[in-house]
Amino acid sequence: MGKTVAEKIFDAHVIDTPDQGMHVLRLDSVFCHEITTPTAINDLIARGKDTVFDPQRIKAVIDHVPPAKDTKTAMQGKILRDWARRHQIRDFFDIGRNGVCHALFPEQGFVKPGDVIIMGDSHTCTYGAFGAFAAGVGTTDLEVGILKGVGVFQYPQTIRIDITGDLPAGVFAKDIILAVVGRLGVNGATDKVVEFAGPVTAALSMEGRMTLCNMAVEAGATCGICYPDETTVNYLWPHISKDFGSRDEAARAYRRLWPDTDAQYARIESVDVTGMEPLTTCGYKPDCVKPVREMSATGLDQVYIGSCTNGRIEDLREAAKVLQGRRVHENVRGIVSPATTEIYRKALSEGLLEIFMSAGFCVTNPTCGACLGMSNGVLAEGEVCAATTNRNFNGRMGKGGMVHLVSPATAAASAIFGHLATAAMLEEKGK
Repeated sequence: MGKTVAEKIFDAHVIDTPDQGMHVLRLDSVFCHEITTPTAINDLIARGKDTVFDPQRIKAVIDHVPPAKDTKTAMQGKILRDWARRHQIRDFFDIGRNGVCHALFPEQGFVKPGDVIIMGDSHTCTYGAFGAFAAGVGTTDLEVGILKGVGVFQYPQTIRIDITGDLPAGVFAKDIILAVVGRLGVNGATDKVVEFAGPVTAALSMEGRMTLCNMAVEAGATCGICYPDETTVNYLWPHISKDFGSRDEAARAYRRLWPDTDAQYARIESVDVTGMEPLTTCGYKPDCVKPVREMSATGLDQVYIGSCTNGRIEDLREAAKVLQGRRVHENVRGIVSPATTEIYRKALSEGLLEIFMSAGFCVTNPTCGACLGMSNGVLAEGEVCAATTNRNFNGRMGKGGMVHLVSPATAAASAIFGHLATAAMLEEKGK
């Protein structure tokens, strides 16, 4: 019987099967940030097990609240910082060269096709865009990973999503994944891997694929996965060129991870994007999805562009195209947070930050910040935000606030109008 991508990765990494369906996997990397890892560090210290399995395969970053906003977040950063120094973890990214983990670590070349990666963060599934198996884990599993370099998982069942059709102008990967989550529901892929296939997926950039996989967890998935191909190779080439004689050789090697033609799936869904409109969420669940036009009466207090979902350079370029020569509505606070220091630098050199600032946006340092309601854009009770983030749970961006998830282009257009709107509506209204 043929194998899916996830099954091939599992088979290459399994070192023990202590119970039926449970597999102990060798980990290629353990990723860490300052919110969840300090709890694991303190518990390991309390147990007399303050050690790491391999400092070269642990990557750490301060990204959720940089700079620290209070004593508590300062202490979280200190615990991670001291731990990294104590164990000589070379790849530790502090303020000034940091970034949102799920943008930074791929940018640094730390994610390769076929890898198995864990992190104490639910959006670790982002790395599946590279053809890796990557999963968010709890404190106990994170501790085991740090200490022993292994993780325990159920053998994966996979849902394949074939994305087909002609992607309309003004519709992006964010709209596609909102449609997918809307189709599956928030529990539709629980404990499963979602394999994104089809010609539309293949045509997406790595940034677009990361957006897809990032929100697979919003349908309950353990991981989202795309097939590694020439696009993957080109993105990773500065980091893998010594491993292969040519880009073609790398693409051929990675193609072995693709699913077999007779692979067995839990189910197969097809999403035709032909005629798709820009989408947004309504209510407090990411599967409550509607066309933006149907929500255009929704007034806004804030627009946030950033996060591990849509804070990459491609996202900032799309938003800047919409904002060029225009101004944010007088009743809207616009905030943009480039996802990494390098993305910030590129946006600066390309003149994108000037466009944002001229439009009336506040440009912040790289941070998760507002996405989870910790800093840099927390909502007041009753306020409404259009955001390029990944969750619209009640209180996610601030107690009593409402978040509508949108693409960067839709966020920019909405900032100009002062209510939910698409970029196409700007042309229609002559703005």
